Amino acid sequence: MRLIVDEEKIRNVFAKMKDETGFEESRILFEKGKLPVEMLQALSLRPEILKAFGMMGQGVYPGGLIERNLKEKVILKASRLNDCQFCVNSHVDIMTQLGIPKSQIEELDSPKNLTNREKLALRFTESVMKNSLEITDSFFENLRSLFSQEEIVELTFLIGYINMLNYFNNTLQVTYQGDYDY
Repeated sequence: MRLIVDEEKIRNVFAKMKDETGFEESRILFEKGKLPVEMLQALSLRPEILKAFGMMGQGVYPGGLIERNLKEKVILKASRLNDCQFCVNSHVDIMTQLGIPKSQIEELDSPKNLTNREKLALRFTESVMKNSLEITDSFFENLRSLFSQEEIVELTFLIGYINMLNYFNNTLQVTYQGDYDY
């Protein structure tokens, strides 16, 4: 990581926020006496941002309306497209822990491994990332056939959110060290 972090400061900051919904996996590490993952260490340098990140857990990830397995696939798709080492590897471990079959993780675009809803969400992810201004009305009609209005808002926000985190991690060279493989 390009940042220099003070372990004691990280522990003090994270201890105050470890119970936020979005910190479940790092809370387990913390309770074992370890530091949270590097991304949360970096965010701990700005406690206000760490707190906001944790609060997002209720409405976007891991909470929200859309099923967790689908969210993980969207996150993995976007993170692979952005070549984000931290997000790809941490979410592969999370997906494995959630019991998502290895075939669905490795072959994310394979039609035989995905539901129509998953395939559409992944196509939407690619479309948003390629050029969000070129998403057609007919594509949106397809989205409306499988997702509620509220889910479309959540899915769109999730795509933007994971892209922001990918850029954050890539820029700061935040790496995943296999921390969630417990």
